[in-house]
Amino acid sequence: MNSENVQTKWGQFIPLVTVFFFWGFVAASNDILIPVFKKAFDLTQGQSQLVSLAFYIAYTVGSLIYMGISLLMKEDLVNKIGYKNGLALGLGISALGTLLFYPAANTGSFPLMLSGLFIVALGFSLQQTVANPLAIALGPITTGSQRLTLAGGINNFGTTIGPLVVSFAIFGSSAGANTEMSIESVKIPYLVLGLAFLLVAILLKFSSLPDKPVAVVEVENDTNSSRSSALKYPQLIMGMIAIFVYVGVEVSTASNLPAYMESKLGFLTQDIAPYISLYWASLMIGRWTGAVGAFTNDLSIQKILKFIAPYLAFGVFLMVNAIAKHDLTPFYVYGLIILVLIAADILSKGNPARMLLLFSSLGIVALIVGMTTTGMTSVYAFTSVGLFCSTLWPCIFTLAISGLGKNTSQGSSFLIMMIMGGGIVSWLQGFISESIGIQSSYIVGVVCFAYLAFYAWKVSGILRSQGIDFDKPVSGGH
Repeated sequence: MNSENVQTKWGQFIPLVTVFFFWGFVAASNDILIPVFKKAFDLTQGQSQLVSLAFYIAYTVGSLIYMGISLLMKEDLVNKIGYKNGLALGLGISALGTLLFYPAANTGSFPLMLSGLFIVALGFSLQQTVANPLAIALGPITTGSQRLTLAGGINNFGTTIGPLVVSFAIFGSSAGANTEMSIESVKIPYLVLGLAFLLVAILLKFSSLPDKPVAVVEVENDTNSSRSSALKYPQLIMGMIAIFVYVGVEVSTASNLPAYMESKLGFLTQDIAPYISLYWASLMIGRWTGAVGAFTNDLSIQKILKFIAPYLAFGVFLMVNAIAKHDLTPFYVYGLIILVLIAADILSKGNPARMLLLFSSLGIVALIVGMTTTGMTSVYAFTSVGLFCSTLWPCIFTLAISGLGKNTSQGSSFLIMMIMGGGIVSWLQGFISESIGIQSSYIVGVVCFAYLAFYAWKVSGILRSQGIDFDKPVSGGH
């Protein structure tokens, strides 16, 4: 990317974010599949979390395959085949994974279901490797993290409707009396999803997306990029752990929520979907708030939008659930919790390290409240974790690759690899819950947020020693 690239290329950015939508749709739908599979296959809570493990470990396997192929070719795979072909190939792999749901549902095979999810996520791994740096590249470097946040907001539109669509496909209308699920009902939504993957692959292939955009990696701090490997930068090493625990706490909080609501609050499986939807909508609320800097540099307008954007996103959640004929009464009070998010966002003043520290601290508070209260107070506390996870991905990603220069693309692939934390931490919490109880098991998330707060504090000093100060180049953004 060069200095002439002063505006976001919306004509290219909009087709790109369709893949971000898919990642969210499938990831959040897993939270509905977990209790369904648990009951249908008579699994323990720890065994049911194999759904998350299979899905998220595929990101690591995919990254290793990507690096292995690049090593054998002696050239970066995506640079060789082009960005558009990389996205299309990733979507094709994911489409193949959805086909496995048909024989898996017909035979009632849990391992085959897991295999299907694994292959879907394998395709997502390649898509993520391409799409994240591409989102940053489609405009000026100073608003790159805002574009990534905006793309995350589209991702969370998928996470908001995914649980509702899959729940409807399995249980039918929430107003109905259907309390049983058929494992065979899972196959139809995933076959439709596979067809959508193929259609979007064709759309992207013929879109105006650049095949080989000028890399962000050469833009700034080239004097700091003489190290031979991305792994020689402490901000990246610590950032890899940060991505691992961030995705871990984000996913495990939601994936263990159905078990908590069923066992402690007496919810039926089919009545949990709106609350899973609220959790993932919380990420959308936060990301829409954090993305306002991508639209305007006017700080006065940004302040106004920071109040409008989150409630607009909350309105989307309410509208989707109204269409699904869910009772909206329990959710109106959540509008007050959103004010905490807005205050923290304003206090961050656009510095990603400060935002990471503030939001991680609030995540710890939310989890402790959820662990020490009962009833709907605890549910709202756990769902509010989504608000405080919302902008952590672009914060960590930006901090971890800052100053890497020509090693940025390599560093990005290492970060994508660490998405496996979503599966491992979810499984760990599920396993621990069998010993100390599902509510107390959220201590795992507290530990994850504690590391993120430590990283936010530590990386600020590391980057300042390298001449990088985010209070200057990213004023008013994230």
